[in-house]
Amino acid sequence: MDLDLNLRHASPAFRTFCGQDALAALPRELARVGARRAVIVCGPSIVKHGDALSRVHDALGEHFVGQFDGVAEHSPIPVVKQAQQFLADREAEAVIAVGGGSAVVTARAASILLAEQRDIRHLCTRRDADGRLVSPRLAAPKLPQWVVPSTPTTAYAKAGSAVRDPQTGERLALFDPKTRAQGVLLDPTMALTAPPRLAWSAALNVFSMAVEGLQSRHIDPLADAQLAHALRTVIAWLPHLRTDPEGSRPRLYLMLAALMSGQGSDYTGGGLAQALSHAVGPRSSAANGIVEALLLPHAMRFNASVVSPRLAMLADILGLTDRSTEAVIAKVERLLDLFEVPTRLRDVDVTEKDLVEAADHAMDDWAITSGPRVPDRADVLAVLSNAW
Repeated sequence: MDLDLNLRHASPAFRTFCGQDALAALPRELARVGARRAVIVCGPSIVKHGDALSRVHDALGEHFVGQFDGVAEHSPIPVVKQAQQFLADREAEAVIAVGGGSAVVTARAASILLAEQRDIRHLCTRRDADGRLVSPRLAAPKLPQWVVPSTPTTAYAKAGSAVRDPQTGERLALFDPKTRAQGVLLDPTMALTAPPRLAWSAALNVFSMAVEGLQSRHIDPLADAQLAHALRTVIAWLPHLRTDPEGSRPRLYLMLAALMSGQGSDYTGGGLAQALSHAVGPRSSAANGIVEALLLPHAMRFNASVVSPRLAMLADILGLTDRSTEAVIAKVERLLDLFEVPTRLRDVDVTEKDLVEAADHAMDDWAITSGPRVPDRADVLAVLSNAW
């Protein structure tokens, strides 16, 4: 691996508010961009927590003009189109995504469809005539976004929106930096709305993205600092979801870790476990974060031959004196065991037949191109089979 230092690190404008008074910043944030009409995008599970949701309503005050609460897992295209129409009907000038990753992605994707007014297949990342994955430039101005999260998702700071076609099972990726959130507001009451199990599975994605980002071939010490601290934070605070399930403090720390992992991995790129989880997750009975963590050691073994200098750094972050590849992967496996992650895809109801279809879909995932070792289809199928 080429470790020459050659980077460009441009930090997007992003504001983070955390604590009991975090939501009080919402009116000021809207005024900052001149937005008067704000629509909330959330799922049915958030609606059940009226006290938490009313805190967002109260903070928005006269700016609140409607609430789309039909968000569904994996952001299916029909739901995204419903959200698009809702934004149009309410003449929205800003979007507040409330909830987990699906709410954030649905809000972004709906904003793209609203602004671009074209079929989603003309807007998504696809292969060009030379077989390269390319994302079309989406020029239309987009509605400003803010996130009030209920789970520690790395989606907070991203510019991508991956939606699912329920008819074909395809994952269509939209990319537009103009949909990147203006900021995140970490409210302790909202943080407690998610069941501990859901917060746990989301934090596993934070852990996996940090580990994969720290193995990237794109060397960026600034991003490494974010990823390293995100990793330490997850290791320190994830066990508290069991010992203190009703405490907001562990959840807020995990949300900050999610923000760091999401921002850091923006510079280092995705990885093999991430790409495979995008393809396998919807075919399993488990959340994507669980599937991604399950696949992580297998992806690390696939990459091991080209990432030894990076694994040595990862060993230091994990507090290992033995900096060998085997020791690092073994440590990650011990942590996943501590985090109670299943060890086989069959344990989360993935069938052997699913592996072939997932391998095909994974090859069209942008994240697979940014790992330290780019696999071919046979490699992907072998990794999935080993994990099965």
